[in-house]
Amino acid sequence: MPDFVDEAVVHVQAGDGGHGCASVHREKFKPLGGPDGADGGSGGDVILEVDPGTTTLLEYQRRPHRRAQNGRPGQGHNRVGADGTSLVLPVPEGTVIRDESGEILADLVGTGTRMIAARGGKGGLGNAALASPKRKAPGFALRGEPGEARDLRLEIKTIADVGLLGYPSAGKSSLVSALSAARPKIADYPFTTLVPNLGVVEAGEHQFVVADVPGLIPGASSGKGLGLAFLRHVERCSTLVHVLDCATPEPGRDPVSDLDTIEEELRSYAAAGGPDLSDRQRLVVLNKVDVPDAQDLAELVQPMLEERGLRVLRVSAGSRFGLREFSFAMAEMVAADRARRPAAAPTRVVLRPRPVDEVPFRVVPLGDNTFRISGEKPTRWVHQTDFGNDEAVGYLADRLDRLGIERALVEAGAQDGAEVHIGDDDDAVVFDWDQSRGAGAEYRPVGPRGTDPRLQ
Repeated sequence: MPDFVDEAVVHVQAGDGGHGCASVHREKFKPLGGPDGADGGSGGDVILEVDPGTTTLLEYQRRPHRRAQNGRPGQGHNRVGADGTSLVLPVPEGTVIRDESGEILADLVGTGTRMIAARGGKGGLGNAALASPKRKAPGFALRGEPGEARDLRLEIKTIADVGLLGYPSAGKSSLVSALSAARPKIADYPFTTLVPNLGVVEAGEHQFVVADVPGLIPGASSGKGLGLAFLRHVERCSTLVHVLDCATPEPGRDPVSDLDTIEEELRSYAAAGGPDLSDRQRLVVLNKVDVPDAQDLAELVQPMLEERGLRVLRVSAGSRFGLREFSFAMAEMVAADRARRPAAAPTRVVLRPRPVDEVPFRVVPLGDNTFRISGEKPTRWVHQTDFGNDEAVGYLADRLDRLGIERALVEAGAQDGAEVHIGDDDDAVVFDWDQSRGAGAEYRPVGPRGTDPRLQ
């Protein structure tokens, strides 16, 4: 398995909230000292954080399932359960996070930048928190809410100022090695470079990052060779450098046709849904001019390329000919782009309060005296209910009645014995609704704790 992976699908599961505790305080001479069951702890979040020491998504390809810690349940004597520990997953800078539909959720740039990928469930309330004048000593507690579960697609888009483009074995890795302290793999066969190599280049007062993008060939934008997998790494580059091989032994190739082929692949990539790279600054370098025949070819094609309005330089990574001029030319273009960029706006927190007239739930007829109730509150309340405790079920009925669900079912035409589904399709809870029993928010429980005469 390769060490560099720039795409991965990760399945994240936040921690579940701890259950609340149902307990009654007891001590000598105080057999019924009141409810003292405490709340459960909240489940841990799953957080993605930019880590400068992480350069690949390999770990998420090997272990795609990640889960945060659950919250601890509450205990008697008002001992609140501990919150679950959040799980922080390090990702490389420039990681783009998408959901299952492909929508971009975040683009993480900058060391320490964070995104909460999945939120932990809230802890359930203990019976001490549920006590009221009507229920002075509840015999039940609320269950913790389940943590959020999501499938996320991560992909790296390299953070670089300059991208070196060209055919395999055009000498891109050699140039990065000669210009910076990076030491990429260099060999005399195609597709030696299988991962983007980054090098930091200094030219005068300017410092910038150069990326060696793995070799492109005709058809790269449609998936041929390695191009489709790595074209995304030039999306953030402000300057594109065409590295043209003037000493290639392949028949039918020359610097001009190589340039046209690579430009066509960039246009095809944009047409296939990628970004439009036509507005990026261009620089052309004719490489390997230390070879006599290559020097002659460079002298022949340079005027042809300059007629297109391109700036053309002749260089040799082997003899280091022209590298100083090349580095300063890139620095000049990067500086010009940085000067054109607007100043970074201060970070702002966007608050999106819920509309005051938002409908808290919906009743959807499913036919044959069957109805579905959807909404955040009813679904959450169902998850919090311990259906093995009749008093807890009665409390749920009271909450649903206060929300107006009983009245809405009547208005929707529900008859006694109606089948009512609350929640999502995959985990809905089904009730048999009987209007004659009526929940009634004014109901005062009578009987032993944990029971409700209405459910007899």
